[in-house]
Amino acid sequence: MEGNITEGLRYVGAGLATLGMIGAAIGVGNIFGSFLDAAMRNPSAAPQQSGNLFLGMALAEALGLFAFVISMLILFAA
Repeated sequence: MEGNITEGLRYVGAGLATLGMIGAAIGVGNIFGSFLDAAMRNPSAAPQQSGNLFLGMALAEALGLFAFVISMLILFAA
């Protein structure tokens, strides 16, 4: 009985850890949406800001990947 409770709680913890992936998806959407708004207002400044765009995207995606790795560690680590 006790083993089933701990296994169930591991699944709950892994599910909660994947909520960070939702935040990463929202963050990437906000980054690209804001970039497109700014690029439409001032197209000549868009090439200078593309480095910031990709840096922000990479950081947001890294947080999503970290959340995924943590959830896999919760599920499969002893």
